[in-house]
Amino acid sequence: MALHIHEACILLLVIPGLVISAAINHEDYPADEGDQISSNDNLIFDDYRGKGCVDDSGFVYKLGERFFPGHSNCPCVCALDGPVCDQPECPKIHPKCTKVEHNGCCPECKEVKNFCEYHGKNYKILEEFKPSPCEWCRCEPSNEVHCVVADCAVPECVNPVYEPEQCCPVCKNGPNCFAGTTIIPAGIEVKVDECNICHCHNGDWWKPAQCSKRECQGKQTV
Repeated sequence: MALHIHEACILLLVIPGLVISAAINHEDYPADEGDQISSNDNLIFDDYRGKGCVDDSGFVYKLGERFFPGHSNCPCVCALDGPVCDQPECPKIHPKCTKVEHNGCCPECKEVKNFCEYHGKNYKILEEFKPSPCEWCRCEPSNEVHCVVADCAVPECVNPVYEPEQCCPVCKNGPNCFAGTTIIPAGIEVKVDECNICHCHNGDWWKPAQCSKRECQGKQTV
């Protein structure tokens, strides 16, 4: 009799464990919110169409509100059909701009070349220089070089020479003219041979000298 009582006690101890195990069934209890999200990879966001606009960062803007979407530096207005962005007519960038920034709605030139380039050399703004003896040049604020070529006066001689670093020819021996093939100075009479005395026309150096015959002084015979 004692044996039967002991076996009954063991059976009673085992049965409650089976009952508890059968009672705890995961299908009977809903999973918590965290388990539901982790088991579903497709997250559902609120639909803002007709109610507002969402930028690239996820910020929501009300209808009529101005904002800057991530893909544009121009301001946009949230409308029923989505963002309506300004498309202004941006000013042209200076052709000699060396630094352009795109932080604003329109690109902006921040640095313009502040020198002129002429024949492979650079010159500062308003700098004056002479690339040749006959040229006078200046670097303008527009980064352009303006040059003036010297207008030389007509030399008053038939044999002008060019000196180094001088643009215009000079008459080193003063005004003169041709008497035949001989060059004579202007302002005086010159005996060019035994019979002719010549002088240059006054101010008309390019004309041949005016000559007059005199009594030839030949050798007298005895």
